[in-house]
Amino acid sequence: MENLKDKVAVITGGNSGIGFATAKELKEQGATVIITGRRKEAIEKAALELGVTGIVSDQSKIADIQDLALKVKTDFGKVDILFINAGIAGLGTIEETSEELFDNIMNVNFKGAYFTLSKFIPILKDNASVVFLSSNTASIPGPGSSVYSSSKTALNSVMKSAALELAPRKIRVNSVSPGPTQTEVMNKVGLDSETVKTIMDVVVEKVPLKQMGRAEDVAKMVSYLSSENAGFITGADFIMDGGMVLA
Repeated sequence: MENLKDKVAVITGGNSGIGFATAKELKEQGATVIITGRRKEAIEKAALELGVTGIVSDQSKIADIQDLALKVKTDFGKVDILFINAGIAGLGTIEETSEELFDNIMNVNFKGAYFTLSKFIPILKDNASVVFLSSNTASIPGPGSSVYSSSKTALNSVMKSAALELAPRKIRVNSVSPGPTQTEVMNKVGLDSETVKTIMDVVVEKVPLKQMGRAEDVAKMVSYLSSENAGFITGADFIMDGGMVLA
């Protein structure tokens, strides 16, 4: 059943991981999907594989976001689903964090996400759905994750304000906060499979359900929140971390 037939969906950071899985899910549900990313080759490859539209756009640059909104409006008209997914991670103690690391994370995860919503509001349809990709670290910050956790906590705050501001237009705004999710990131940074398995084993040990999250599960949640089934849900953060936040 195609729950999202004839809907126009924009996914930032759609060339891998959760963004890629969500693009696949929304397309299967009948939506017209546009994915964005800052690496031309990666976006073109993913768009071809998924059979969707790919647009090169760097979420850390406001000019890119403005150009993206204009291009989407010109080519597709108004947007029904906006999944603000692009984000970067980075670790460092508060004592050691450089201004560059701070700015890199905040410029993409917070400022970029904030202005993506800001620039897309005029081209969102009434009754549209906006979903932010947050993280369970917003609820359970750990040592070394101060900047990353703060960027996601700030995002959750914006989500709630946006839900109130956009409620008169029946636009719903929510966030999804995954815990550790099995994506290609660890393989991409050059770790061999044995090291990846060791890291996963350590992580899984901290999860009450004793498993890693799957990008496909997050994709299904975004799809649900974007459908009419979630018509009365706004201003909510959905933690998907196998119970870690309780441990």
